[in-house]
Amino acid sequence: MDVVSYADPLLSFYDDATGEHVALSAVELGSWAARSAALLTSGCGLGPGSTAAFVLPPHWQTAAALLGAWSAGVSVSFRLGATAGLPVLAVDSGEPLSAVFVSRGQLDDWLVDVPAATHRFLLDVGDERRPVATPPDYREFLTALSTHTSSPDPEVSLRATDPASVDGTTYAQWGALAAEIASRASLSPGDRLLVDASEHEHPVKWLLAPLSAGASVVLCANLDRSRLDSRMAAERVTHVL
Repeated sequence: MDVVSYADPLLSFYDDATGEHVALSAVELGSWAARSAALLTSGCGLGPGSTAAFVLPPHWQTAAALLGAWSAGVSVSFRLGATAGLPVLAVDSGEPLSAVFVSRGQLDDWLVDVPAATHRFLLDVGDERRPVATPPDYREFLTALSTHTSSPDPEVSLRATDPASVDGTTYAQWGALAAEIASRASLSPGDRLLVDASEHEHPVKWLLAPLSAGASVVLCANLDRSRLDSRMAAERVTHVL
């Protein structure tokens, strides 16, 4: 199969509960990631040695913020359920973090204890979006991004041995794990992988593994199984996770 072009969707996101649908090309996703990196570096003064927690569901904005953090050299952690065979990137380290990204629904409902952080960003992601005022110690992620339109200046120099997550796992180790998962799923360049977000919330599965193989992603939140066949046909899906 031919490799996906830069103009084709690299990450398509559907939320069947809210009706949200976003399709991002490689250039567009790269631009969102670059702006996120610039927000963290130029806007917050963060970089290698900084830490960021993600209290977010799988979402296109989660992908942009996560790729931006890694581009900035920021080590990440996640609040995830138990995922067999994969590291649990716990956010409860007991130490204050440099930044935290949290969904509005989780914050408003106090479903989780948000870890302490110097910089706090609120994202309207997931199926619990209410017009509740943003707390004064938070910034809305998309609004904060609006003043950052390019990559960090100067560019952050990263090494494969640098820690990509707060537990010390390096970029090289995460890359090897992503490649292993992609190989087990028989993903190849040009493939299009549909992912049920409720079944695979770990970012190494829904984001890093397909990207490492040169595949594109159709990420589905609150997947309506009655729409699965038509979506697979419309999105030219080759694999399902």
